[in-house]
Amino acid sequence: MKILLYGINFAPELTGVGKYTGDMAAWLAAAGHDVRVVTAPPYYPAWEVSEGHHPHLYRRGDWWGAKVWRCPLWVPRTRLNGTRRLLHLASFALSSAPLMLRHVVWRPDVVWVVEPALLCAPMAWLTARLCGAKAWLHVQDFEVDAAFELGMVGGRRRRLAIEWVERTLMRGFDVVSTISERMLERLLAKGVTAERGALFPNWVDMTSVVPEFGPNAFRKALNIAPEAVVALYSGNMGGKQGLDVLAATAVLLRSHPSLVFVFCGEGAGREELVQLCKDLPEVRFLPLQPVEQLSSLLGMADIHLLPQRAEAADLVMPSKLTGMLASGRSVVAMAQSGSAIAKVVQHCGLVVAPGDPEALAQALVMLAAQPALRARLGAAGREYAHSHLDRHSVLSHFNRQLERLVNGQGLKKSGISSVACVDAADKAPNPQA
Repeated sequence: MKILLYGINFAPELTGVGKYTGDMAAWLAAAGHDVRVVTAPPYYPAWEVSEGHHPHLYRRGDWWGAKVWRCPLWVPRTRLNGTRRLLHLASFALSSAPLMLRHVVWRPDVVWVVEPALLCAPMAWLTARLCGAKAWLHVQDFEVDAAFELGMVGGRRRRLAIEWVERTLMRGFDVVSTISERMLERLLAKGVTAERGALFPNWVDMTSVVPEFGPNAFRKALNIAPEAVVALYSGNMGGKQGLDVLAATAVLLRSHPSLVFVFCGEGAGREELVQLCKDLPEVRFLPLQPVEQLSSLLGMADIHLLPQRAEAADLVMPSKLTGMLASGRSVVAMAQSGSAIAKVVQHCGLVVAPGDPEALAQALVMLAAQPALRARLGAAGREYAHSHLDRHSVLSHFNRQLERLVNGQGLKKSGISSVACVDAADKAPNPQA
């Protein structure tokens, strides 16, 4: 098949959407497909174009067998707000439009576009229709809902108008997929029919992320005692995560010197988090690590931290969760009861209320004192990742769906599922009980 992938984020970005789109492109190319990508230069999560790339030029390259075209992109250097984010996304949508139209003569079988950015959806749809290709929209992040519910954009009338545009765009695609069952329910509520809606979860390479026990290079480099319990947050440091709760929790637990916090990543919220923790001796910071170090980084943890703002419930499914589960370590997630995150984590870790540092502190103290519980929950998470999130299984199922779509057979509704790991472990105790 000829497959055209379209999106603002792509490899070699190490986190978020770019990581998954790049990995998918490489897998599809290795499977024998002719894969082309229209994207931007890598900039995320540092919000700065990476060295060796140019923000103002068109560039052509390759990525593990896929042909890649990179388009000019404006990256704001000041604090993000709704207007700057919109201009940032619009700069790519406009600069990439000529390249998308150029690919009409290539006649792809499928045009696949990822949200964010929804601003790219019209050109993806038009390109597909001009060349007779199938059009697939994949929603990693409900950016319209998030923009309003997180306060980035306001106004009831404005929201109604933008949501109408969103629903109209979604109706034009042959397939609209997303990464969790709760997010799929939201798609259906937006008017996507059950025949066109699909579940396409994020994945993890189970051979690259493996449980590590014994001496750890990161612990040694950070001068962390072998008997210490490490609570690790690793990922994007942005607005949706609500990272201030991590600092508040570290303050509450400063009298527990055996509990060490490690915060690893980049993003707009990193500097503020550093300032909030500057007087806490048991807090360490690391920059974003290369993918080759991911297994060792995750293996440093005794407990993984997954904070999330309450307003972001079921608008996103944090991609970092896949690696956490595969690492065989316990997880504490801040999520609303019944959310997609809670459904996955409640049998593989502890779930506490979003934005509540006292609840998070209680959960950490409980797990720090019970190594056997941590081990049991970690093993349950690893089993869930193996059963539901294995890279080869997820992408093989996606490949079969592509073939069915191109052959006019329609989507097969059985297959990969994101249901929680029920019975993988006894339900974890409530840390607030």
